Amino acid sequence: MMDQANFVEKIANKIIDLGLTVPAIFLLEAHKPLAFVGSQLLLVAQPTLDLFLPDQFAGNLAGLLAEPADIDQLLIRLEASTDQSHPSGEVKP
Repeated sequence: MMDQANFVEKIANKIIDLGLTVPAIFLLEAHKPLAFVGSQLLLVAQPTLDLFLPDQFAGNLAGLLAEPADIDQLLIRLEASTDQSHPSGEVKP
């Protein structure tokens, strides 16, 4: 299993690279109360998901969702990337 800090950074970089920062922040904030339930569902489905996903991805994601501090760390990383892309506070159309 990957270190959670490295996994958070890897997930944040992938979200930023795909240009999905704002939708990811919105969905993470909206579903934060259900994150633990989602982590438990991932653990149940992990044996099947491991056939289709990279090594230990489902387990790492379940660990991320189970720990509110890790979700907050991901949100902080994503919000920091939006601040860097618009330093003056202006949003381009």
